[in-house]
Amino acid sequence: MTEPVKGPASYFPSIEKKYGRPIEEWVELIRSSPLTRHMQLVTWLKTEHGLGHGHANALVAHTLAGGE
Repeated sequence: MTEPVKGPASYFPSIEKKYGRPIEEWVELIRSSPLTRHMQLVTWLKTEHGLGHGHANALVAHTLAGGE
């Protein structure tokens, strides 16, 4: 039996479904941004790309932790 996905990655299926982009694209977008601070990136994803707070926060946390 597989373990349920926990943490930021638990949001990934709904992020891909709702926004129509694979997680790898979001990670690359975050990495290519000139912004470096967590909340700056979250705010940027919300205002420029229309993500909800939880989804933006999960993507940024995952990316800054070295995911993907």
